[in-house]
Amino acid sequence: MTSTPILEIENIRCSYEQQVIIDEFFLTLHPGEIGCFLGPSGCGKTTLLRAIAGFEPIQKGTITLDNQQVSAPNRITAPEKRQIGFIFQDYALFPHLTVEKNIAFGLSKSPQQTIRDKVKEMLSLTDLEGLSKRYPHELSGGQQQRVALARALAPSPKLLLLDEPFSNLDVELRRRLSAEIRDLLVDRGISAILVTHDQNEAFAVADKIGVLHNGALCQWDTPFNLYHQPSNRFVANFVGRGHFITGLAVDAVSIKTAAGTFSSHIRYPWPANTAVEVLIRPDDVVYNKDSALKAEIINKTFQGATTLYTLRLSSGEIFDALLPSHANYDLKQWIPIGLEIDHIVAFEKQGQ
Repeated sequence: MTSTPILEIENIRCSYEQQVIIDEFFLTLHPGEIGCFLGPSGCGKTTLLRAIAGFEPIQKGTITLDNQQVSAPNRITAPEKRQIGFIFQDYALFPHLTVEKNIAFGLSKSPQQTIRDKVKEMLSLTDLEGLSKRYPHELSGGQQQRVALARALAPSPKLLLLDEPFSNLDVELRRRLSAEIRDLLVDRGISAILVTHDQNEAFAVADKIGVLHNGALCQWDTPFNLYHQPSNRFVANFVGRGHFITGLAVDAVSIKTAAGTFSSHIRYPWPANTAVEVLIRPDDVVYNKDSALKAEIINKTFQGATTLYTLRLSSGEIFDALLPSHANYDLKQWIPIGLEIDHIVAFEKQGQ
């Protein structure tokens, strides 16, 4: 994209009680993009979101929103002046206000007719018509989430921030609401950043995902690239499911392993005979009755349409395979397999 970024984060540091939480962080979000911060607990996701919103100061760098600098060391624009919508994990609805008054809360300085029109629009947009006079305790979790979304969108924010917005909902409702919210944001061209620990949620909602680890941004990329072209071993381990098997570099593009020799689309920097590790995803493995490569089933988990098998080669290498469940293989059975890997992910073996 060549448009002016809606959000630019340049080399920021966030600390709490002299402990650095976020450091040397760079990020660009363009208008209409939906971003996501993904990472383990304590990696700095929520701190980063709060810094963007103006709830946390930064000790280094700058945060720029729609071409206006809003955070720098010793200088910060108040949250209410940033034109940012924020949806909290617990929704933070006002219990003493009805649905319509919760939605209207951020519009108090607008003319009454404008408020009425906007509330009506938000009720329709979030499928809350007929619930306008109810109080939060009279709503389901999904309905409360919709009220929080309507309230955040009512003032027409430049950027919407969502902190673990679906964590209190059951799995099916999370899946449905996350899809609905993505569709709504895309339809209206709203830029947003979501914080989550749920990878499936991140994949379903985001255009770009940032993987955080110990306060650093490991990779900011599309869901496809994070999964198939992780930038380092942490991202490869954290995103998706997979196992590493050992191998030996034949040349700059070929790697020999116990499961076969693989050729890469990219050239690796290591010399021949370098010990490396190759990532095997469950979806890389297929049943192939004509294959000479055999693996023993040491564990299996039925998942409906598929079964997740844990396999062990005669060399001792272990990895998973996701196979159609209509073929029900037994524990300790040896089955013929093949590996169909379109994007080789390999790193120099740790400890070398």
